[in-house]
Amino acid sequence: MLREAKPEELNDILELYLHLHEDSIPEDNEHLRKAWTQIMDDPNHHLIVNVVDGKIVSSCVCVIIPNLTRGVRPYALIENVVTHEAYRNRGLAGECLEYAKQIAISENCYKMMLLTGSKRPSTLNFYEKAGYDCTTKTAFYQKL
Repeated sequence: MLREAKPEELNDILELYLHLHEDSIPEDNEHLRKAWTQIMDDPNHHLIVNVVDGKIVSSCVCVIIPNLTRGVRPYALIENVVTHEAYRNRGLAGECLEYAKQIAISENCYKMMLLTGSKRPSTLNFYEKAGYDCTTKTAFYQKL
């Protein structure tokens, strides 16, 4: 079942992120709770989840960013695409990306962007099959 995350699902999301690139769950403190509340309260921040048998097993984030160019049309940024290792290769992350695409269309976005640090052909092929093009633009990244 595809839907947006609920406020009470913070711990489920953090556990899923252990299958992304995190090696531990952050300390449950005021800083974490503040960030979670900001995410949940932001109408432009969509934390999409795919639920199987009552468990969140795949997710992505879609942020709609207001813009003053391209006819004052916003754009969408996709982040944190992840599927629990035991549920991979079932199309669940692809469904999350399609859900994000429908949000972007409904918000009149003129483009969607996604970055990956992966160089694995299977990951790159997955994004290409989902409609993302890695040849049109050049991405630059600066870690802060």
